[in-house]
Parts: sequence; structure tokens; C-alpha cells
Amino acid sequence: MENKMEKDKPGKKNPYDPVSEIAAQGPFPGIKKNVFVLGVVSFLQDVSSEMIYPLLPLFLAQVLGVSKAYIGLIEGTAETTASLMKIASGWLSDRLRKRKALVFWGYFLSTIAKPFLALTTAGWQVLGLRFMDRLGKGVRTSPRDALIADSTPVATRGKSFGFHRAMDTLGAVFGPLIAFVLLPLFNNNYRPIFLLALIPTSLALLMIIFFVAEKRAVASGDVSLPKLSLRSFERKFKMLLLVIILFTLGNSSDAFLILRAQNVGVATVLIPIVWFMFNTVYSSVAFLGGALSDRIGRKRVVIMGFLVYSLVYLGFAFAFQPFHIWTLFAVYGIYYGLTDGVLRAFVVD
Repeated sequence: MENKMEKDKPGKKNPYDPVSEIAAQGPFPGIKKNVFVLGVVSFLQDVSSEMIYPLLPLFLAQVLGVSKAYIGLIEGTAETTASLMKIASGWLSDRLRKRKALVFWGYFLSTIAKPFLALTTAGWQVLGLRFMDRLGKGVRTSPRDALIADSTPVATRGKSFGFHRAMDTLGAVFGPLIAFVLLPLFNNNYRPIFLLALIPTSLALLMIIFFVAEKRAVASGDVSLPKLSLRSFERKFKMLLLVIILFTLGNSSDAFLILRAQNVGVATVLIPIVWFMFNTVYSSVAFLGGALSDRIGRKRVVIMGFLVYSLVYLGFAFAFQPFHIWTLFAVYGIYYGLTDGVLRAFVVD
């Protein structure tokens, strides 16, 4: 009774706002509205990206005549750009205490890059556009993950990141499926598909503008502004970062797995379906992987994922039949589902 009277005293601010709380809820239990909307945004973005990605190595090799070494250079440059920008954009969003603007501009850069792939005639042009696309990914990823964390209670953080990754990957399920349907309609011409990929990613931009709300976990006067230095981070985070760096150094691009699939005998028209199956498994496991990490810990789930990864790459080295490829891509989806969203939650923790 005393607590209630204290809470109701004039001038005493009540931290609980039922109207705001209801407005913040999404359509799924335990998933906040911001998390749900960002999940839909990622779904649309990945529909667009995955209409292109499984076809891009084939486009480079078959249409532009680019060597496998140059394909590796393109993908290596793209992913390195994304990784470095994630660090800078995360720091910048903490300094500005504004996530939404960086999320929007990151998606905008990727949106601009995609349709221009249809106009390319040389490998260096694809390199430039992939750089822009991954630059956009690097700009948006850390602020988006921080916005998810800001919108979510600690107790359901793994579930929220798992939901987001599941939605992201669900888009990656539909993207290749759309590409599979469109390929024969355009007589295996990749360029019109690259142009059509502009539609879902444009819808994602509109979702950000109208439905994503800015969240501020901490008022600007409560903590000192962060500096771009590893010294301020905990030892556990530094160790996790070291593990991720070492793992990434030994990790190859998925583009080579797609080329490996074709080399073993998977027909070009079926490559999007292989990617569709991979992402179906990934999407199915991602939400479960996040929920499992809330129960048994992030570290155990990530270790399980890394073990699966090792077995998959060993399998690709010895695969010689198309059905081997189908099986390996399915198991590869389990690896992604166990690690992608969980690693993000691990970093936030």
C-alpha cells in the first residue's frame, strides 16, 4: 500500500506507461513492435539480395568470363568492407545515440547498388557495386542490432535476435525461389532478375521510414560518450572478437560453394533451389537456436555451430555426386541457424 501511495505522489514520475507498452508490442508474444518491423525489413531486403546472390557467381563466370580468383577478390573485398564498417557504424550510432538514420542509409546504399548489376559488362564494375552493397550492410548492421537490443528486455534478447534472423532468412528462402521461377521466363537471362530485385528492397526502405521507432536505452547525460578503442571493452568481448576474426580468416565465400555445386553436377537452373533449401533450414533453425541460447548459454550453441561448419566443409572437399551437395547445403543451414543470431546476442551480452 505504501509503495502504491509512493508511486502515485504528485510530481513522482511513473516509469510504467501502459499505452506506450502496448504500442511497443508486436504481433508475436515476447517480440516488440520494433523487432517485428525490423524483421519484416530484413525479410524484404533478403528477398531482394537472395534473388541475386546465388546467381551472381554464375553471372560472373558464365556471362562476364571472370576467373574464380577474381570472384574471390570481389567477395573478399565486399565482406571485409562490411566487417570494418560494422565497427565504425556501431561506434557512430553510440556517439550520436541515433540508430534509425544509420539503418536507413545503410539499406539505401544497398538498394541503389542492386539494379545497376544488370548494366555491368566487366568484373571491376561488379566489384564496385558489391563494395557499395556491402558498405550499406556494414553501415546498417550494428545500429540495427543495437536498436533491437534497445527495444528488447534482456530475458528475451536471444529470442528477439533469433526471430530477426529467422525473418531475415525467410526472405532468403523466398528470394531464390523467385529467381528459380523467373530464370526460365527470361531464358536464363540474369539481368532482368537483378532489375526486379529493386522492388522488395524499396518496400523495405518505406517500412523503415514509417514504422521503425528510435529507441534510446540510456539518456545522453548518464554515461560518457564511447571512444573508438578496444581498451574500453571487457576482456570477454575481446576474446570473442579474436575467435570471430580467426574463424573468418579460415572461412571462404559461399560463392565458391555455389561454384562447387555446379562443378559437381548440379544444373544451373537448380542452383537457386539448392540455395532455397539451405535458407529454409537456416530459417527454421535460427529462431530455435536463439531460444536455445537463452536456456543453455550462447557459448555452447556457438561451439555446436562451429563443429557443424567443420563437418560441412570437410564434406564439400570429398563430394562427388549432386545429392552430396544437396545434403551438405542443408546441414550448412544448421550451422548458420546456430551461430548467426546467437553471435549477435553474444556480442550484445
